Amino acid sequence: MSNATNLSSFIWSVADLLRGSYKQSDYGKVILPFTVLRRLDCILEPTKDRVLEEFKKRTSEGVDPTPFLTRIAKQTFYNSSPLDLSKALAEPTHIRSNLLSYINGFSSNIGDIFEKYEFDAQIEKLGSADLLYLVSKKFAEIDLHPDRVSNTDMGLVFEELIRKFAELSNETAGEHFTPREVIRLMVDLLFHGDNEALVKPGVIRTLYDPTAGTGGMLSIAEEYLTGANGLNPDATLIVSGQELNPESYAICKGDMLIKGQDVSNIKFGDTLKNDGHAGAKFDYGLSNPPFGVEWKKAEKEVKDEHERLGFAGRFGPGLPRISDGSLLFLLHLISKMREPEKGGGRIAIVLNGSPLFTGGAGSGESEIRKWVIEQDLLESIISLPTDMFYNTGISTYIWILSNHKCKERKGKIQLINASNFFQKMRKILGEKRKELGNSDIEKIVNNYGSFEQNEHSKIFNSQEFGYTTITVERPLRDENGNVIISTKGKTKGKSQADSKLRDTENVPLGEDVEDYFKREVLPHAPDAWIDNEKTKIGYEIPFNRHFYVFEPPRPLVDIDVELKQTTDKILEMIKGLSA
Repeated sequence: MSNATNLSSFIWSVADLLRGSYKQSDYGKVILPFTVLRRLDCILEPTKDRVLEEFKKRTSEGVDPTPFLTRIAKQTFYNSSPLDLSKALAEPTHIRSNLLSYINGFSSNIGDIFEKYEFDAQIEKLGSADLLYLVSKKFAEIDLHPDRVSNTDMGLVFEELIRKFAELSNETAGEHFTPREVIRLMVDLLFHGDNEALVKPGVIRTLYDPTAGTGGMLSIAEEYLTGANGLNPDATLIVSGQELNPESYAICKGDMLIKGQDVSNIKFGDTLKNDGHAGAKFDYGLSNPPFGVEWKKAEKEVKDEHERLGFAGRFGPGLPRISDGSLLFLLHLISKMREPEKGGGRIAIVLNGSPLFTGGAGSGESEIRKWVIEQDLLESIISLPTDMFYNTGISTYIWILSNHKCKERKGKIQLINASNFFQKMRKILGEKRKELGNSDIEKIVNNYGSFEQNEHSKIFNSQEFGYTTITVERPLRDENGNVIISTKGKTKGKSQADSKLRDTENVPLGEDVEDYFKREVLPHAPDAWIDNEKTKIGYEIPFNRHFYVFEPPRPLVDIDVELKQTTDKILEMIKGLSA
């Protein structure tokens, strides 16, 4: 059994102390912050005395001690309290005040981890249940020094704990936890196009998640690239993110801290409302934004940025309806892509079906799709099986985007139907009944990588998803059937349009509108005309239509036989009741 597994089991045993006083779904509110606290305690232990001496010296001089203390601690953070976890335990009757004093001694760049965990409230609750000393003592006995437990092992422990707590609460899992195998697939697809560059010695790459949750996407991407069995253990992946939920933010930041990442790259707040990484560009973007969630809370800021900055901001192409902000996260991620001349950027984002087709020509959704496709950013869309996520059974899709497509993909979009690639789960978790096995992930990635037509993969020219919406008018007639001529405005002297007969037609983008009109409309309505002022270009991606397979109805003979059998059974049941 590995060091990480032993350690995880030991930390998990703290749950035995909490049982009865805490709900299972709340165990993480105690165990996760205590794990972070003990890890930091061990990291800072070798330099503790020298840090305290320097702190006393610099504060007496009236200067900011931060740069001096971080240099001595050899970390991006420090603790200026004379206490550590063991010293806090030395006075059992003062354990509560000692712990709070110790936590308040951490530098401000990580102090908000405990604030967002609401750790002071947990300390109060543990104290009321006479558990504070027992739990603190248990953690003080764990040796989490970096020379005993590497950042990699510590990261594995923390991830396992996060996953266990997420599974204990369907609500938490649904809101803040993306299935691990879905992230693995997204990371595989994201890095696939750059594998050649990523294996070079000393390569450095940046990755960003605007809806970071508990940090699962960032962690798995780092593991995939730089882990012991990763693509390139000598590579460096600098991760950044932003998260709105306080507890998820605390977990994510704690996870990054434990793994030795720069936690200043993890920002708190609403990404749409306030971009915590304004002006930054990244090599890779990953996200699982909330499905079908309205953006009312960020409406003022988003609309202001759209109107004031246009394409110089994040939301230039348009704004979707207020009930679903998915496409706003897509536009935000695109704005974060590294410029093509600097190596370019790639994105993997998981969305529900709505962004594929919601909104007709001229709507915000259609305008966003139009811009994304005409900029040749969309590489591929992969449909996942239903019942893949903890809080919903709906169909979901992974979008892969790039601003530096390889030659064969330029002007093309690949659709991959992976809805039948799954294995049933032994244990159902919320709405999640299916999972991707290793072979399923391999099949999907191979379909993407081969870029060939087959029953699961279809390749289209980008303009095939575009159409021209024309408004077809017909004349208003009086009771005698005579055409009424307009006497006002732009249409003066022309036939007045009958709004009740007004219709629209969608013409494929590559087809001549006049030819279509003559062929499809005039034979049925010779008096019709096109109102050119209302003509609009739209884009939609009718994914399922391209993979629809016609199944002929069963022969009538078979249906008649089945009906007769059913009728006979009913008659037998009636006879039995009347007997």
